[in-house]
Amino acid sequence: NRAGDALKALKPCFMMSPRSVAQYLQPGRHQFDVVVMDEASQLRPEDAMGAIARAKQAVIVGDSKQLPPTSFFEAAADDDEVEEQFVTENKESILDLAKMAFRPARQLRWHYRSRHGSLIAFSNARYYDNSLIVFPGPKERNEQLGVSFVHVNDASYAAGENKREAERVADAVIEHLKTRPDETFGVVALNVRQKSLLEAMIFDRLKDQPELRARFERAGASDGAFIKNLESVQGDERDVIFISVTYGPSSPGARVAKRFGPLNGTNGWRRLNVLFTRAKLRVVVFASFTPEELGDGELSDGARDLRDYLAFARTGQYQQSRITEREPDSDFEVEVAASLRDAGYTVTPQVGVAGYFIDMGVRSARLPGEFVLGVECDGATYHSSFSARDRDRLRQGVLEGLGWKLHRIWSTAWFRDPRSQTQQLIEAVRAAEAKDAPHEG
Repeated sequence: NRAGDALKALKPCFMMSPRSVAQYLQPGRHQFDVVVMDEASQLRPEDAMGAIARAKQAVIVGDSKQLPPTSFFEAAADDDEVEEQFVTENKESILDLAKMAFRPARQLRWHYRSRHGSLIAFSNARYYDNSLIVFPGPKERNEQLGVSFVHVNDASYAAGENKREAERVADAVIEHLKTRPDETFGVVALNVRQKSLLEAMIFDRLKDQPELRARFERAGASDGAFIKNLESVQGDERDVIFISVTYGPSSPGARVAKRFGPLNGTNGWRRLNVLFTRAKLRVVVFASFTPEELGDGELSDGARDLRDYLAFARTGQYQQSRITEREPDSDFEVEVAASLRDAGYTVTPQVGVAGYFIDMGVRSARLPGEFVLGVECDGATYHSSFSARDRDRLRQGVLEGLGWKLHRIWSTAWFRDPRSQTQQLIEAVRAAEAKDAPHEG
């Protein structure tokens, strides 16, 4: 909110692409106190410099592990070889230059888009060295959250298309519109031809279902539904992402050729990192081959990461994807947990995935794999925060946004009157259970 107020106070204030700045703003007429550039990994220096030259200060924001500048859309891609040719160039971005020229460079470490740890676990481990702080969700296992794999074993890939796989994805989209109209979604294909095929199939299915078509069109407004190819999806986020892997065997059961278009290029892994991190609730991956079919032989970095991600999507097992159970941080937390166990509740200490841990979670008696309440104490995690705003407001806001119900206990209050604090804690658990219980109507 403060950043928004600061932006509104700027006179004048524009939201434009760097190319639009060069095209529409006359030189010398508009000077800015601050220019902020987002998704800077995709901006060429020559496109960005016109806007930076108009600024007293510049903030360059981006992720060097996501898409670099590409000439993909400068020519039509008629087949995989041409498509790969246009996307594998290793171009320098304004972000690369800014990291060398400007100091300090800061990493934004909080990741709170994903409402389930598995949605970011693969990228956090493979691309970010587990440096991202991932806030745990209150549900360990739930079919509505996380990553899943659909093996389309009767599909084949030819002439840039995988028709049977596209049919299965289109069917899943129609089912989603019928059963989960409130969840936003996106469909991503790994090449342009498959994206066009998916569009045609989905709209053909909607043609005779006006109610569903109306839902799709409403969802298509603002942050609703989209159908895109891999090169176009950076910066998007949706509740659910359907992925069509597209590439596969030339006939069902045949050997899988290791041709994966742009994924085989120098920056193929960066494209996959973008793809794997778009969803807030759920990723559903459709593929016409299993990870074992790619084998352990020589693979490009992109093909290797695709194979490993498919294995992760199918099994749900990855070293960093599980909620860990560490020992309590202090004797204070041990006492609080003991009081809950004495009252008959199951308690897990240090609930978390990477970088941030809730002091303890009270497990739901009705729903296995879910926590009914999170308990925060002013222990090591609390005191490790850089600021009061961080520990008292921002973290709690993120956790509540992920679905946690939280109860905080102060150590001074606990040691002064543990009986009263225990009673308040148990009442908080009961209130959370009552709120979480299904209503009969």
